[in-house]
Amino acid sequence: MSGEVPDRTGRTRRILRGPRPDAVPALVARACTLVGVLDIAAGVFPRFRRSRMHAMAEVLPGSFGPFAAALSLSAGVLLLLLAHGLRRRKRRAWRAAVVLLPAGAVAQFAYRHSIIGVVISLALLAPLLRHRSEFAALPDPRSRWRALANFVLMGAGSLLLGLVIVSAHQKRMVGDPSLADRITHVLYGLVGFEGPVDYAGSTSWTVAFSLGALGWLTAVTTIYLAFRPEHPAARLTEDDETRLRALLDKHGGRDSLGHFALRRDKAVVFSPSGKAAVTYRVISGVMLASGDPIGDVEAWPGAIERFMDEAKAHSWTPAVMGCSETGGEVWTRETGLDALELGDEAVVDVADFSLSGRAMRNVRQMVKRIERAGYETRVRRIRDLSEGELERIRRAAEAWRGTDTERGFSMALGRIGDPSDGDCLIATAHKADDALGPYGDLKAVLHFVPWGTDGVSLDLMRRDRSADPGMNELLIVAALEASPRLDIKRISLNFAMFRSALARGEKIGAGPVLRAWRGLLVFLSRWFQIESLYKFNAKFRPRWEPRFVVYRSSRDLPRIGIAAMQAEGFVNLALPSLLRRRPPAPRPCAHAVAERGVRAA
Repeated sequence: MSGEVPDRTGRTRRILRGPRPDAVPALVARACTLVGVLDIAAGVFPRFRRSRMHAMAEVLPGSFGPFAAALSLSAGVLLLLLAHGLRRRKRRAWRAAVVLLPAGAVAQFAYRHSIIGVVISLALLAPLLRHRSEFAALPDPRSRWRALANFVLMGAGSLLLGLVIVSAHQKRMVGDPSLADRITHVLYGLVGFEGPVDYAGSTSWTVAFSLGALGWLTAVTTIYLAFRPEHPAARLTEDDETRLRALLDKHGGRDSLGHFALRRDKAVVFSPSGKAAVTYRVISGVMLASGDPIGDVEAWPGAIERFMDEAKAHSWTPAVMGCSETGGEVWTRETGLDALELGDEAVVDVADFSLSGRAMRNVRQMVKRIERAGYETRVRRIRDLSEGELERIRRAAEAWRGTDTERGFSMALGRIGDPSDGDCLIATAHKADDALGPYGDLKAVLHFVPWGTDGVSLDLMRRDRSADPGMNELLIVAALEASPRLDIKRISLNFAMFRSALARGEKIGAGPVLRAWRGLLVFLSRWFQIESLYKFNAKFRPRWEPRFVVYRSSRDLPRIGIAAMQAEGFVNLALPSLLRRRPPAPRPCAHAVAERGVRAA
């Protein structure tokens, strides 16, 4: 939504609010959750239907007999599945609820002739129909592989719930069947067969219908997910990349993270004038942008408005990771979102860098020791390397990665040696010895992307684990020393998360709260390299540029944090590698195709 607020001059300006769960969708989602839980409880536990809660459960769809138990479980599970979609105002969740509630009302009247049950179902249906315009969000990016995930999760949930159903009728059970017999009975019941467990009276029918309903739901939802139309995640098209490169040619020197917008697993929205753009990726319902908008600062509001409109259309949670102070001011001013300092970017000015002096003694000694060990360095532009050497560097970087998935999103390009990235800088360490490895004398690699015409930003650091310690320090110093001949005046190093808290927390006089916060960060550094990155960057005496996260409300921060860790590769919720489809081969852009054509000619 939008509104008008006065600025410092007294004039009004439009505020673009991010999509917030309105009162009606949130209330409907809570009602669906409550009804779903009560329906499941009514269908599973026989005592529940004879307790004081019977008066409430009695008017809910499906709460008596074998058919009622199956209907109760079906309605409960489906409503629980729909609740999240309704909260996010998804159109398809609304359609499913509109169909499900009348079906429950018909079942109430046909099996029980309950007018009250019909009224309750229609009463919940009434606000859905009245406020149908609230539920207009478009689908999220998805693929048919979610059908397999649904089958596994629903199958496991049905097995556990089936065990509860089988065991809930203990007094009516014939004999004392073992756990293995009960599991076998559940597995048989999910596919419509009779198992080894027997009950007195009509309880066998109740259990059989309930298990059959769970199996039916698992099958139907899996089939639906397998055959529904795909909405693949957006990717950077060739035209989008060409337009972004044109913007970077004019305005790329403003933000050190600008070139990372050319990652090809991002989508982009442009301002109406085409003079600015915001790139993003959607992860778990979070529309995650990184860095500042690309292009003319005067056109940023138009691109931000398009970004917020896209988030509202899909009911995504808008967020920005790693924007600068200027970017944070524009985002918060134009959208009404909040900003929180996330950390600092280490920037080294080449003219001010020197290995002399006491402060640089450790780095100086390490570099001299490695050079005496026989290592040499080379710093070149990507366009100056042969294809054979580039291929060897790619294979080495892949082998030395150390993790199953590629890490990085906000400060990672995701590729090395693309012909369209000829201005990228690469620093390599070499050591000629008798036992050359599969990558020749190559021992370490640093890759930098352009930052305007006179700067570079560190993209990745990879080294042979058998090489001497200090390879990264050696190559950074080599890149800084080679910068004058390459017309580079500034180098952006790693991003240090919560740098200020770490720096202030170790000083004399730090309060107990700050010390406790620093202690927690040091503890988390065992997994996320928070402290080690800060100390590594600090070795080169950089200037620190603050970076911010922009978010809608504090309750969104945990969700944004998880999405950011997924994007950066620290949390992997994807299917196992054996079950995932291989990604398509990297798409060469128009510049690469043209360059290859010239070489062939």
